[in-house]
Amino acid sequence: MDYLNIAYEAWKSAARFRADRTRLKRFTYGDQWGDFVTTPSGRLISEREMATRNGATPHTNNLLRQMVKTAVGLYRRDYSVPVAEELKDVAERNSLEELDARSLEEFLISGCAVQRVVYERRPGGAGLWADIVSPERFFVNAYRDPRGCDIDTIGMLHDMRPPQVMIRFGGSDSDRRKSIWQMCTAGEDTFSPSLFEDESSVFSKAPRGMCRIIELWTMETVRVIKGYDPVEQREFMSELDQMPVIDATNSEREDDMRIVSRCVDSVRWKCRWLTTGGKVLDEYYSPFAHSSHPFAVKMYPLIDGEVHSLVEDVVDQQKYINRMISLIDKIMQSSAKGVLLFPDDRKPDNYSWDDVADLWCDCRGIIPFKSAPGSTVMPQQITTSGATADAHKLLGTQLELMEQISGVAGGLIGKGLPANASAALYETRARYSATALADIFGAFSSFVSSRNRLLMTTRL
Repeated sequence: MDYLNIAYEAWKSAARFRADRTRLKRFTYGDQWGDFVTTPSGRLISEREMATRNGATPHTNNLLRQMVKTAVGLYRRDYSVPVAEELKDVAERNSLEELDARSLEEFLISGCAVQRVVYERRPGGAGLWADIVSPERFFVNAYRDPRGCDIDTIGMLHDMRPPQVMIRFGGSDSDRRKSIWQMCTAGEDTFSPSLFEDESSVFSKAPRGMCRIIELWTMETVRVIKGYDPVEQREFMSELDQMPVIDATNSEREDDMRIVSRCVDSVRWKCRWLTTGGKVLDEYYSPFAHSSHPFAVKMYPLIDGEVHSLVEDVVDQQKYINRMISLIDKIMQSSAKGVLLFPDDRKPDNYSWDDVADLWCDCRGIIPFKSAPGSTVMPQQITTSGATADAHKLLGTQLELMEQISGVAGGLIGKGLPANASAALYETRARYSATALADIFGAFSSFVSSRNRLLMTTRL
């Protein structure tokens, strides 16, 4: 249970981040009236219900999605990290270009990008595999270093079918395989909600027919042997149980060719696969050549441990734009249209009011009326001016502010350029427009480089 508590505390520390991510993702993909507000009576209702109560129709003009697609397209076209020659086959097998585009989309929405690199046998073959890890399944200790140097706990939640769990952790031991199968199918291994607080069900409960397994990596201090072999002319580190082997080797060598060794403390990453009841299905020290955990992680911008994404910067502008559109729509619906003030004494005797109404609706209609004696009234055409001109100006201002705040300006897609603009002018405008996104693209490129280093050093 100690290791389960370590995993749960890391999971719980990111509860606020996951809630913010869910809201930002909801806004990005079109559900932008779901925030809750408090009524004068103290009741919580959604903004959609509040707008409906006030007689407005909640309209959505989703600019966030277009902004994200523009940024992803710009990255794929101009800023993507080239793949090293030795990773060409791995990149093709994993579709790394598509994987990175989707990770960038997540990065723009939530400010977090996570991929897991492992060497496994899969239907696509045995080899290196890179997988996107959803922040909903990922946990890490509350770290502050943008490089992740202070990470000491990291992991993710897996949902596996009982045969997968049995094959993966049962090995060739038939009794162990049988025990794992019974545990998964009978539901004996349960996660006690009384031990953990409000998010325990999300942390512990798998979909029907699946088993929730927790992959936990922790940095631990271990006692190891550090030595130098003069014959092979190399330094090495090995487990304490290798000391008899070193002693036997030294007994066969001359004094000046013996291995020099001593016991030292070393920091190593250890992995444990846990059930939701705290049982350890498997544990081992990092078997990879990089001797670290298999996750590439990037949080943006991680100032004092805080994450603030691109979408977060413009959510309030998006909400205001939606309110302005709904307000303009309400004004247009509630404003008088087709209403005519007609003096009763001016109606011709041979016309009924229905005749007058029909003529008023006709774009070529003529309504004759009797002018006062001695009057010099000339025929005139009746027109009406729009009542929403000021609201449209305010909406235009908000759209301009959204471009300025996000950095995804019209110059990135050639908007606002004269028809006879040269290619050099377009490139200059696009380059200046992308300046605000350079930091985000640079941060994501460092994440991709870290993932590529893991791919090159993940060898068992």
